[in-house]
Amino acid sequence: GMNIVSQNIEKIKELFPEVFSEGKIDFAKLQEELGTFAEDEAQRYNFTWAGKSEAKRIAQTPSTGTLRPCKEESKDWDTTQNLYIEGDNLEVLKLLQKSYHKQVKMIYIDPPYNTGKDFVYKDNFKDNIKNYLEITGQVDGEGNRLSTNSDTNGRYHSDWLSMMYPRLKLARNLLKDDGVIFISIDDNEVSNLRKLCDEIFGEDNFVAEFVWQKKKGGGNDSKYVATEHEYLLMFAKNKSKLPNLFQSFEADYEKRYSKGDELGKYFWDTFKRKSGKQYYPITCPDGTVLQFDENGNPLSWLRSEARFYEDLKNDEIKFEKNSNSWSVFFKQRKPEGKTPRSLLTNYGTTSNGSSEILELFKKDLFDNPKPIQLLTLMVEIGVKRNEIILDFFSGSATTAHAVMKLNSEDNGNRRFICVQLPEPTDNKEFPTICEIGKERIRRAGEKIIGSGTLVPPKNAGLKPHFQNDDGLFGGTEVPPPLDIGFKVLKLDSSNIKIWDSNFENLEQNLLDSVENIKEDRTSQDLLYEILLKYGLDLTLLMEELEINGKKVFIIGSGMLVVCLDDNIDIDTVEKIAQLKKQFVEDYGLDSMRVVFKDSSFKDAVVKTNALYILKQFEIDEVVSV
Repeated sequence: GMNIVSQNIEKIKELFPEVFSEGKIDFAKLQEELGTFAEDEAQRYNFTWAGKSEAKRIAQTPSTGTLRPCKEESKDWDTTQNLYIEGDNLEVLKLLQKSYHKQVKMIYIDPPYNTGKDFVYKDNFKDNIKNYLEITGQVDGEGNRLSTNSDTNGRYHSDWLSMMYPRLKLARNLLKDDGVIFISIDDNEVSNLRKLCDEIFGEDNFVAEFVWQKKKGGGNDSKYVATEHEYLLMFAKNKSKLPNLFQSFEADYEKRYSKGDELGKYFWDTFKRKSGKQYYPITCPDGTVLQFDENGNPLSWLRSEARFYEDLKNDEIKFEKNSNSWSVFFKQRKPEGKTPRSLLTNYGTTSNGSSEILELFKKDLFDNPKPIQLLTLMVEIGVKRNEIILDFFSGSATTAHAVMKLNSEDNGNRRFICVQLPEPTDNKEFPTICEIGKERIRRAGEKIIGSGTLVPPKNAGLKPHFQNDDGLFGGTEVPPPLDIGFKVLKLDSSNIKIWDSNFENLEQNLLDSVENIKEDRTSQDLLYEILLKYGLDLTLLMEELEINGKKVFIIGSGMLVVCLDDNIDIDTVEKIAQLKKQFVEDYGLDSMRVVFKDSSFKDAVVKTNALYILKQFEIDEVVSV
């Protein structure tokens, strides 16, 4: 895990060098630097709960886990850019800190609402990975981790806040500067969640509290009031960097803008307005002056006098005479997009969500799934085309479904990362929620492709890593083939033994000797741990070469070259080094890292010479694991 604390300290040091003495922060001084002078603690406005400082500490503890690839449960393993991660989202978020730091454009989560009936994750400060393996029945032990947070529990709200705090804190690090987060919630915790987000994201970065009508009709059996809505809180990572938000227009709205010129589409709209206070005379082509209506009241126009004359000059105004009276029209131009509304009354209901699952599975497998329409709207507002969407309470995987559906409609290539705890279900066919989620993505993807909304790509053979910044592939206008695949990764203890036995010893080098790798782990497992350690995207293209009978993995067109075989000789090292020239020519690669195992080399002489050869080829990053 990234050493989050020391990084934060470095940042403070850059800003306020004067508050450090003997390497420690003098907090009284720091407060004064920030213009706050000692004040009565008890009277300060703040938001706190039992267990808050523990929750903060949990967010800062590095993970001792890794993510192991599971090819057989994946779909389109070699080409997909999507991820489905099984595991405790707290640990998974920690493991993603390097690879996805500031890479995610949008997060959507639908966490437990704390209704007294749903599960709340209990974090174990000492060793969450062991804890996780126990609960999911992967190792023996009393797995009492997932427990119902009943409202008779005295720390009912506190437990929920302690669960949410570290997850949101870690999630924020993954958001791009112009990124956004949406969180579904209901009346039970909406006020606490709002305060929590004010603290983590800053109250200045609050964007909206959407109100979603989740059901229609019924409710007469409610004791007091039939609750028909839920909320979606939206916060920006940095509101000043947030672009304008738009959702697509309804078809009949689009139809109005039937005329067009070189500036775009428009229709002729009437310039006279009943409300408004822009009064001035307008002279028509035959000299008629329009200033008063038939009752002698001054005529009010849509725009100011100065703007009117400018529009007139630019051919944005026309006069029309009917029988004997004149009308003034202006070009009402089609706006860039429709600004989203906070009241969501026609975006599917919970029962739509259920029937979508019923349609795919022919049985009712999931309680209160979100409807695809609601999620599609959020994705549409939050993410234009080729960005990453993260959902770390993935549930029935509506988010993944919505991403694929929207991509099929607008040829986008948004990518999803879903994270879900394999909570047991009472269904034999799908024993955990993850089994439901993965199967839904498989079936929904096939259904989307089968429904024929796709523009068939002309050059579907392009590999994913030829993508340039604006989301086009290889500079052509051809959309990528729709990605309906996903790579499955599963949370597990590290591939390296030493990490398990000693929690305090994390800083030690990854692997000291080959015996340190657990017997049942493959080189593929180790490869993913290396990607996490270097902070590389987990969907980078991986190719396998054979050089002198040794397996060499090429990751991301040569950004990383890994060989984990034994008895490597000088000739092999030289052939590996020569790859760099080829990658520079083929892919415009700028730097290449090479990773061997410490015990890979035939002997010490080979090892010394290997470093020298790699230096000659300008490969400075040589790491041994």
